[in-house]
Amino acid sequence: MGIFETFWWPVLIVAAGSYLLGSVNAAVIISKLMGRGDIRTMGSGNAGTTNMLRSVGKGAAVLTLALDAFKCVVAIIPTRIWFTWLATSNGFDSHIANYGIYIAGFFCMLGHIFPVYFKFKGGKGVVTLAATIALLDWRVFLICFAIFAIVFFTTRMMSLCSVIGCICYPIVTFCMIFFVDYRMGLVDTGISFGYVISMTVISAVLGGVVIAKHHGNIKRILEGTERKVSFHKKES
Repeated sequence: MGIFETFWWPVLIVAAGSYLLGSVNAAVIISKLMGRGDIRTMGSGNAGTTNMLRSVGKGAAVLTLALDAFKCVVAIIPTRIWFTWLATSNGFDSHIANYGIYIAGFFCMLGHIFPVYFKFKGGKGVVTLAATIALLDWRVFLICFAIFAIVFFTTRMMSLCSVIGCICYPIVTFCMIFFVDYRMGLVDTGISFGYVISMTVISAVLGGVVIAKHHGNIKRILEGTERKVSFHKKES
């Protein structure tokens, strides 16, 4: 069988399952279980870690972050195993499994942003994207996280470091896969230039989705009115 005949139905299953899993929004569930109501009616109205920190507290924020990352892990790990098995057993390149990871991560992120269980109003996808990057290429994750951390501790603006991290993501992806894997063959061998380009384009699309969700934050950053994160007390 060809690639299309082999993978079209696994792609549909992974996309649907990852979206439904991503739609389980931890911030909404935790805020309600804590008797605080719907997090989307508090603070910025965003169902994510930063708004949980500001509106509910540190513990709730940490739990939200952990669960948002965990649902991405649950979506990606079985997909990696399944797609690797399908690829190798059908004589295809094992790198095809990485496309499966992107599919799982992307639809999990879409579910988080547009959760079907919560009227399609969720978070901004930063944690789910970070988990996808970490599970796909730890090298790219560490570099992007370092950039994220530097910007955060310099500005204390979670939105700014998220946007800059997403801008750097495809750039770091290209540099790592092209120069380290493709040209030098130090870590990953047997990849094509087409693979380098496709991974770069896909990473740009994922980063672009998260940046688009921060359009309001970008406007406030340019206006100088964006709020900074404080860990010393819960913000009202």
